[in-house]
Amino acid sequence: MTTTPGNTSSDLPGKPPVVDLATWQAAREELLVREKAHTHEGDAIAAARRRLPMVEFDGTVEVVGPDGPVPFLDLFQGRDELVVYQHMWYDGAPHQGQCEGCTTTAWHVKDAVYLNARGVSFAVLTTGPWEEVAAYVEFMGYTQPWYSVRGVEAPVGGEMGYLVSFLRDGDRVFLTYATTGRGNERVNGSLGLLDMTPYGRGEAWEDNPEGRPVIGDVREGYPAESRQACWYWRSDADGRATWGPTSRPVPQWTRPGATPVETLGRDSHQ
Repeated sequence: MTTTPGNTSSDLPGKPPVVDLATWQAAREELLVREKAHTHEGDAIAAARRRLPMVEFDGTVEVVGPDGPVPFLDLFQGRDELVVYQHMWYDGAPHQGQCEGCTTTAWHVKDAVYLNARGVSFAVLTTGPWEEVAAYVEFMGYTQPWYSVRGVEAPVGGEMGYLVSFLRDGDRVFLTYATTGRGNERVNGSLGLLDMTPYGRGEAWEDNPEGRPVIGDVREGYPAESRQACWYWRSDADGRATWGPTSRPVPQWTRPGATPVETLGRDSHQ
């Protein structure tokens, strides 16, 4: 899979101005003041989050996993805390036709060892029928436990697309926190790193300097989808975001012998 242009240019349009190290350091330190304030406000918000009230619910409600129905309590794996991602689901969709943002969020938590070391378990819940879910998990190569919550009421089931935190006290289970939308970005380290780069994420909503090129800009021959949020889900063999018959989930292109998935994407079932 090609993920970088074949020919790089030494005269990039709209690039940052070139200055000496001292001038760069002064500008960097000025921005650092804002960054530190942002970090401290994030700490204050996290402190308030830890002080939120919580809601008790029935932890014996059953979810369906590879071993059949199990009580929700089992997802804690004996630990006191549990974080789940509630993955959206489109019944009957081809594998690469599932939710772009959800699939990417789940991909970025392939190993929960550091959570486990702090007494926190992790799982993915979705409303899909288990037969479809199991095939999808195998196709994607996810390593964390998945469960179907089809027909289960909130807070275990219900609306999907959320990161949710739970607390266990013996056999009692409590909902403590939930977030969605860009709140889910805390899982996606790739977006955080792209935010550090001069060209950013390459998404249409970003505030960029005048003349700054956009990665995947339609002027460079890329499809318009490459500037939308969730461009990172499906691409062709050259790394261009696409929803067409030559697409495949981006993380899978590194697999030996990977080829396009010949079914259509999301548009085939919506």
